[in-house]
Order: sequence, then C-alpha cells, then structure tokens
Amino acid sequence: MAEVITMPRLSDTMTDGKVAKWHKKVGDTVKEGDILAEIETDKAVQDFESEINGTLLYIGTEEGGSSPVDSVLAIIGAEGEDISALKGGSSEDKKSDTADQKSTEEDKTEEKVAAKETSKSDENTSSAEIPAGVEVITMPRLSDTMMEGKVAKWHKKVGDAVKEGDILAEIETDKAVQDFESEFNGTLLYVGTEEGGANPVDSVLAIIGPEGTDVSGIVSGGGKKDAAPKAEVSEQKSAEKTEAPKAEETENIKQVSAGSSERVAISPLAKKMAEEKGIDVHSLKGTGENGRIVRKDIEGFTPSTKEVAVSDNKPSAVVSAAPAQTTMNFVQGQDSETPNSQVRNIIAKRLSESKFTAPHYYLIVEINMDKAIVARKEINSLPDTKISFNDMIIKATAMALRKHPQVNSSWQADKIIHHGNINVGVAVAIPDGLVVPVLKNADQMNYNQISASVKDLAGRAKSKGLKANEMEGSTFSVSNLGMFGIETFTSIINQPNSAILSVGAIIEKPIVKDGQIVVGNTMKLSLACDHRVVDGATGAQFLQTLRTYLEQPLTLLL
Repeated sequence: MAEVITMPRLSDTMTDGKVAKWHKKVGDTVKEGDILAEIETDKAVQDFESEINGTLLYIGTEEGGSSPVDSVLAIIGAEGEDISALKGGSSEDKKSDTADQKSTEEDKTEEKVAAKETSKSDENTSSAEIPAGVEVITMPRLSDTMMEGKVAKWHKKVGDAVKEGDILAEIETDKAVQDFESEFNGTLLYVGTEEGGANPVDSVLAIIGPEGTDVSGIVSGGGKKDAAPKAEVSEQKSAEKTEAPKAEETENIKQVSAGSSERVAISPLAKKMAEEKGIDVHSLKGTGENGRIVRKDIEGFTPSTKEVAVSDNKPSAVVSAAPAQTTMNFVQGQDSETPNSQVRNIIAKRLSESKFTAPHYYLIVEINMDKAIVARKEINSLPDTKISFNDMIIKATAMALRKHPQVNSSWQADKIIHHGNINVGVAVAIPDGLVVPVLKNADQMNYNQISASVKDLAGRAKSKGLKANEMEGSTFSVSNLGMFGIETFTSIINQPNSAILSVGAIIEKPIVKDGQIVVGNTMKLSLACDHRVVDGATGAQFLQTLRTYLEQPLTLLL
C-alpha cells in the first residue's frame, strides 16, 4: 500500500521547507535509507532519507519549490499503484478526503502558487521571466538570526565560468564569515551585491546560466548592478583564453600527493576543509558532478580518533574565548580606523545584553591536576587515543551538569527552562570574532568522541564550514584561555545559558600537601552564573562536584 511522505519538521522553528534538490525522480526505485531530497529549512540544508521501500510515484513539491510542514512531499508505493486519492492531503486525513475537498485544496494550491508568482514578479525574479538553464542565486540565510548578508569578498566576477562546488563569495553574517559555494554549472552573468555591500536574505545575490544569456528582464528595476555587456564579457573571455589557467581552476582536479599519480576531483573549499581536518580524500566518494568531492562530502565525514592531534602539556589550543583580531599595521603617531564587521557588531550587541540584563556573579576554585595528568598519560598510552586536558574538562563538566540540572537551565521571562539534554558549547576564536559550536549530549560521549568532535568543529569553524544548527542549542558553555598562559579570568554568559566556565592554564607551583610544601600542578576555574537561575550555593555545589571529577578522575566511572 502506498505511503504518503509529508514535509518534515527539521527544526523547532520550521514552518515550511524548500526542496533544494531531488535525488530521486518519479518512477525510481527507493530503498530505506536512500536520500530522497535535500530540504532547506530556516536554518540549514539537510538530507532527507526514505524510511520505506518502494517506487517513487508522486512528487508534491518541485525542486526549488517550498511547502508547509506536514503537506504532501512525496508518495511511495508499488509500481503502477493508483494514488489519485492520496495526492490531496496529509497522511492523517487521506482516508477522509473527498473529491470536492481535493478540488478545493487544488484550487487553494493554485491560488498560493499564483500569489507566489505575483510576488516574485514584483521582485523581477518571476520564474516566467527566467530563461532556460538560468539559475537565480539569492542571499542565503546562514544562521537563524540572520536578516541580511554582507559580501566580504567575491571569488568570481561577471563572465567567469562557475562549476558546482566552486566558491562564489564569502558571506558575512551576524555570526561569522562563511564561504558560499555554487550548486550549479554555468557562467556568472550578474552580481546583485557589490563586494563590501549588504542585502537582505532572499534578495538576488547572483545569476548563473549559459554564457551570453540576456538576464536584463530578471534584474531590471530590482537589480543592484547591471550585468556586464556581452561584448565586454566576450573580450574578457578571449583574453583569459590566452593566459595560463587560473590556479583556482587547476585545483578543481588536483594532484593529491607528490608520490602519487592518482588524481582526485575535488572543489577548492572541499580541499581546504579536508586539509584542515586531516582527511584522506582518497577514501571519500564524491556526490558532485562526475563524482567530484564537494563541501557536503567533507562535512558528512566522521573523523577517526587517529586524526585527532592535540598538545601533550596544554589544554586544546583550538578552544578560546578571545577572538583573533584582524591584523593591522601600527603607524607611530597616526590613528587608524577599522569598520565594524557584522560579526563584531552582533558580538557587541549580545554580550552587552547579557552583561546588563543577567545579574552576573563569579565563583573561582583551584583544582589540583596531579592525578588528572597521570590519568591522561595512561589514557593516551592506549592505541589510537589522544585526548587533551580540555577534553577531560568538557567530560567532567557534562557529568557535573547531570548531577546539578539547575545549572543546565535557562531564564525565560516568567519561567525557568530545565533542559533535558546536556549540550556543551565550546568557544572557538575565528579571525573576525567568536563562534560557539555545540557538542550535543556531551554527557553521553566518551573521551575519544569528545576529542574528535572538538577537533572537527573547531577546524570547520576556522574554515567557515560550520552549519547553523551546529552553533545552536547549547545549555552550558566552556571557554579556555589556558593555552595563552592565562591563569584566571571571567567570561560573559553566552545566553540563553545560565552559566559559563572559564578555564585557566595548568601551573606548576609549591602547594601544601599533608602538611608539607611540595611541587604540584594546579588549574583555576571560574564559573560565571546568572543569579536569576543559579543561586550561590547551587553554583558552589556544582564546582565541588567538578573539582572531585578532575582531582579524582576515576569517580567519572561511578
């Protein structure tokens, strides 16, 4: 019997979904686990897998179209099965649908489509005006709070050839600067936002299509920049043909290693991300055109613990609360200015709101790390294992949160939300600010999993490869400046969390032990708490538990 597949709710704020790409077409055989389509939500693009076997009999939302959550996305059943009675509604009401109801729903759908087409026509992006083979690229929503995007840099110019996986531009959001890849092949015909300029989400960013295509009908009235004249493009192309191939193009099919004659088809961004993460691209199967490895292939790769490498005597150097400032030249006696980026502005706004709305107080404790040092050495002596002190701190913190759920809570107007999952945000410095990727259910992860995940997330944060949903949902945050030799510091709470742990350096110094002065290794932890949620005694008890876990590592096994 045929099954109706409805538009899934892939995030808590999702009301409708857009089909970015279909991986199956009507008539194709579908197996459980096959990717049916890529669904674009209000936060990210995610693969949507089939849960049943059969034949794809019907597609309810065309590629590039969007539909409300729970509307008919597809129907899967036996080949040749009659599904006319199933096309009008969701799986819950399909049995009660009548011909009149289906007719009414189809009329409404046609009205909605007409309304959408009218709206698109007002924006000069009507599908009726788009020539065959031409794709309109809109400003993407790269975070849940993003309202507009700024083009930090264009990697292509009008007239350039573009391949799937090529980096079109660097888009600056309210959280970070991210590389934006093309999903299409063709020629860049039009640029809607100048380098350094900003436009709202869903406005025209660029147009890609066959060389020489007239797109003036698409951009007239609403475009921010006229497409380059055909003659100019033609001359530019002619001149480029006489020059040596571009380095960026020659890297699309690259030599993997000096000692190997095997070549791997890989996009520049995917290559960069693979190098950051230490991934052997020979072991990957590309999903791009002609098997080309693209960004999502790297993002979907699960790193092995062998690829995790951290310092032996310091907390992980990839974790920091201090944003890496943009390099600037110092000129004696001469002031200079640097315009604030959107990342910098949003950091200032949110941290100010947190500091001035949440009543902060701070608790500081000194930990004896002697046994933790011994435990880490023994753990790292095991095959394929390499963990840092920071991994141990994250694990101990997650376990302490399990015993003190009040610290794993959030303030919300007239109520306190006690989170059912322990999701630890790890502060990571990037060139123009700070991002906080999240380890979901950190209390259920072992050391190797924590180590691999932190390495992966931090690496992709620096290469602008994080997805929006990987920076959301934290219930507690950890910030580490120990690698810079900072002994103690306090942090501003990353709301809606109610606390943040600041980790200092491990210092060798004289301590009193059993009435004797001996050399010991100590580390200071500072806990910033929101007094609306976490009382002083609650915060102190949490730190006592955390101290026990770190000073007596075997207690984590109890």
